[in-house]
Amino acid sequence: MSEVNNESGTDNASVSVMRAPVSFASEELILVDSDDTVVGYRDKFNTHDGSGVLHRAFSAFLFDHHGRLLVHRRSEQKPLWPGFWTNSCCSHPRRGESIDAAVTRRVREELGVNAESTPIYKFEYKAHFKEVGSEHELCHVYLARSMDGAEVSPHAEEVMEWCWLSMENVDSWMLERPEDLTPWFRQEWSALRSLYRSQLEQFVSGCIEAGQRGAA
Repeated sequence: MSEVNNESGTDNASVSVMRAPVSFASEELILVDSDDTVVGYRDKFNTHDGSGVLHRAFSAFLFDHHGRLLVHRRSEQKPLWPGFWTNSCCSHPRRGESIDAAVTRRVREELGVNAESTPIYKFEYKAHFKEVGSEHELCHVYLARSMDGAEVSPHAEEVMEWCWLSMENVDSWMLERPEDLTPWFRQEWSALRSLYRSQLEQFVSGCIEAGQRGAA
């Protein structure tokens, strides 16, 4: 059940949807070089162990018809950055799977919606989490929106909490409490709001217009 606060531009919700597991320490990730050329494969656990091995990943930003972004708090079961808030959906393509197909699959598995997505840019980053391990990713960043208007129903093993935030609310959070947020979310949102601002604003305007057409 969600509680909408129109004044703050937020829609807070609790999570109670249990589905089959979608993350496995043994699943093979795609190892790449800095040009995103495949150089091999390694299971997820060992890819993130120690200082990490560069691998292909994606990060999706799902917007609703009000132009709000879905953010979520990562499950405490996550080995890296458990309990941190992050963008809508972050994961990896599997061996033999394209990035586009992986985004569609994972948004459906993790958030319970069918979404259409648009690639915006890709970048390499590295971040270390305590003594547990590291992310070292060649990450493809996507903007997404629901295709069928279905309500989000996040996977309980992946998501602790979630909410919809206006872009201005996200900006404020970034400034006031950046320590709450995953390192990739901070980097990606900063880039979207600066280097890729026109693409972001055009995409969000399309989401709002689509919602207005649907309500007419």
